[in-house]
Amino acid sequence: MKRTILIVDDEIHLTRILEFTLRQAGYDTLVAHDGREALEKALATAPDLAILDLTLPVLDGGIVCREIKRAAGERGVPVIILTARDISSRGRDESIEADLWMEKPFKFEALLEGIRSLLGGATPAE
Repeated sequence: MKRTILIVDDEIHLTRILEFTLRQAGYDTLVAHDGREALEKALATAPDLAILDLTLPVLDGGIVCREIKRAAGERGVPVIILTARDISSRGRDESIEADLWMEKPFKFEALLEGIRSLLGGATPAE
């Protein structure tokens, strides 16, 4: 069974590139362009991992991250934050319990490595 990754960003071109790249790597994908849509999809489908921008319309990405984590409970859903904000110790909001933070622009190889690491090194089809 393929792993499913929820991609959440209001930059449509970025979500298309991420969706293409992740599907090429063997993952199933879901896409949302605002915080409310992201929560609805996360609660309805229980993705294996979420890639999330912080600056989203409707609901802030920090709220979405907390709600995805809360709803997943013991199962846990890893969350990767992709943001244009400074993620140094001064710029990161420690109340957002993301598993991995990456600044935009990022390298797709680094993102794929982070995904594999958070999913326990499993290949997409496991």
